Amino acid sequence: MFASMQGCTAIVTGASRGIGRGIAARFAAAGMHVLVVARRQDDADVVAREIGGTASGFAADVTDPAAMRAMAAAARARYGTIDVLCANAGIFPRARIDEMTAQDFDAMTDVNLKGTFLSVQACLPAMKAQRQGRIVIIGSITGTTGGYPGYAHYAASKAGQLGFMRSAAIELGPWDITVNAVLPGNVQTDDQPASKTAYQQKKLTMSALRRLATVEDIANGALFLASREAGAITGQTLIVDGGQSLPESPSAIDEAMAAAGRD
Repeated sequence: MFASMQGCTAIVTGASRGIGRGIAARFAAAGMHVLVVARRQDDADVVAREIGGTASGFAADVTDPAAMRAMAAAARARYGTIDVLCANAGIFPRARIDEMTAQDFDAMTDVNLKGTFLSVQACLPAMKAQRQGRIVIIGSITGTTGGYPGYAHYAASKAGQLGFMRSAAIELGPWDITVNAVLPGNVQTDDQPASKTAYQQKKLTMSALRRLATVEDIANGALFLASREAGAITGQTLIVDGGQSLPESPSAIDEAMAAAGRD
């Protein structure tokens, strides 16, 4: 059995939709106080009302150091502690290298990589004072176990998150603060159902489980890394992709399915 997370405080950035919203909802369902962080206050408030409990919304830009400090201060003022930070905020506009501008590259790394650093930095005074904390970064299999054309800047930002994670795990270990990452593959979300794009259908056929991970799958991974039971895990990655990144070629999945009598 897992120890109760009742009464713990979690901050989730980029929580107005998709994976971030799912993580905020899962944390709230586990009895946690959740600060739902989004760029727009209205969006944050809507999610906070929907997930219920003691959740509340906060508007902040993860690329703004002052906004991140205000976020951490709001969590402490409302709930008293910061036990968990889930650094989820991210963007993923596509641009091929020969067409990519310096501004495109900077925008990607500002949100995905610098935003991770700033959100972590803002929460450290509270976590160090408590001498405990859980930091969960939402990364991606892109840039860590694979790549995709048009996403070189995204892959660079996600690989950078993991370099940051490993050094942060060593630096923060003496305060009993763990730093880990969940790496989703393609995820089935409400605004991008698997059945609507040929790309997603192709990924289904290349997955060992023949299904895409859901938002709930990612949220459960984040909850585990936030738990007391994960206290000896730090500087590690948890890939949640339905086995998407496993096959060295599509024929590997075809052979496995044939052996199981499935097509």
